Amino acid sequence: MTATRRGRPRSFDREAALAQATRLFWEHGYEGTSIADLTRAMGISPPSLYAAFGDKRALFTEVVDRYGGTFGAFMSRALEEEGDVRAGFSRMLREAAVSYTDPLHPAGCLVITAATNYSAQTADVQQDLRERRLARARGFEERLTEAGKAGALPEGVEPRALAVYFATVVQGMSQQARDGASTAELERVAELAMVVWPAPL
Repeated sequence: MTATRRGRPRSFDREAALAQATRLFWEHGYEGTSIADLTRAMGISPPSLYAAFGDKRALFTEVVDRYGGTFGAFMSRALEEEGDVRAGFSRMLREAAVSYTDPLHPAGCLVITAATNYSAQTADVQQDLRERRLARARGFEERLTEAGKAGALPEGVEPRALAVYFATVVQGMSQQARDGASTAELERVAELAMVVWPAPL
């Protein structure tokens, strides 16, 4: 008679757990989300959380990385897929209006809002998110610089200034979404923001 094999315990759904952690950090920020909040929403025990993700800080980093490849991916996708640089930035802002007000997830951008408030103990979280936002602005600048070299922007246009402008618009749209702005209102903002696009000489 064959001995009955002892089955391994069913492991939790890691992606589902990450999705729940993402929602909490997005909605309440890093400091506003406790380990108790996380384990309750993720449906796991504290030891399981530490074993699977490390500490809260490591989990947050994984959440932000995941966000960049999912909810936040529309920005780079718009700039990469549109051959015309102006069309790329216009599409990016229109999609931000839709994404930031999507009722299926918290409003705004996690990278912009997750560390609005922080203490000395979590200053590294604020710094990490700041660096990610600055990297996004540099990405805008690189795309605009390439366009300028290709003759798609008038001479004299400063790619850095235009990049900072678009980064500022994106951050403002995120905050407005958190404050209750509608998709239609932010789509109008996106239209108005493009009015400053340098006209050909």
